[in-house]
Amino acid sequence: MGLAMAQQCSTSGRLPTWFLPHGGGPLPILGDPSHSSLVAYLKAAPKALPKPKAILAVTAHWEADRILVSTAAQPSMLYDYYGFPPESYTLRYPAPGSPAVAQRALDLLAAAGIPAAPDSTRGFDHGTFVPLMLAFPDATTPVVQMSLHRSMDPKLHLSVGAALAPLRDEGVLIVSSGLSFHNMGVFRSLGAGAGAGTSARKYQPSQDFDSWLQRAVTGATGARRAELLAGWAEAPGGRDSHPREEHLIPLMVAAGAAAEDAGRTDYSDWLMGTKISGFVFGG
Repeated sequence: MGLAMAQQCSTSGRLPTWFLPHGGGPLPILGDPSHSSLVAYLKAAPKALPKPKAILAVTAHWEADRILVSTAAQPSMLYDYYGFPPESYTLRYPAPGSPAVAQRALDLLAAAGIPAAPDSTRGFDHGTFVPLMLAFPDATTPVVQMSLHRSMDPKLHLSVGAALAPLRDEGVLIVSSGLSFHNMGVFRSLGAGAGAGTSARKYQPSQDFDSWLQRAVTGATGARRAELLAGWAEAPGGRDSHPREEHLIPLMVAAGAAAEDAGRTDYSDWLMGTKISGFVFGG
């Protein structure tokens, strides 16, 4: 996110939307060498932004039969991974919640006819706390966590984003957290110990899909971009990259909230033998 984004945000008052790759479990926080490029990006990327009033974090790691929005004033931690070193279960991200922003999001979804409900008990999962520990380490900006709908319907999630778009004019940064590639079998076979850009084996379908995804995000806006993204499964490498699409669907929320704003590739590199990208809309 460069100077142009900072200037646009400061003059228009409208914040961009962001689809960020959050890496593998707590590995970005634990200093895993395969995540060094991603860690550097997450630390640097928000510095061009005005400080948001709040963050709406759309996480790939929370699914429900309707959209759930966290209303907790002080969310707890949820260590939704296993097999990692003991220190990964003591990580803390003490950012406050914002019941007011949560209620505003719920009202916007209701006005759009999208089933949604409050949730007062869910803690920050690693799709939220891992990237935010790097991007917003002071943990002073309130964070409201939001689920996906378990249908994984891309059109529904594009509509969710469109409904939430007014938040951008109210100082709320919409951060959609997932991965543009997520195939655990491939990660296990190719990625062990591979630093960014250094793996001897690279998974070609991930590069095919990444190239298609970058074109879809940056080459169109509005309804045409939504149409392209909704058809992601037919893209080259689509299903190879996402046997199940929960890590891609947060992108739909960010794109839906962007409407006619242009998208751009903000990050692209190799992670554990696979090509991944992050995107910004409106900046």
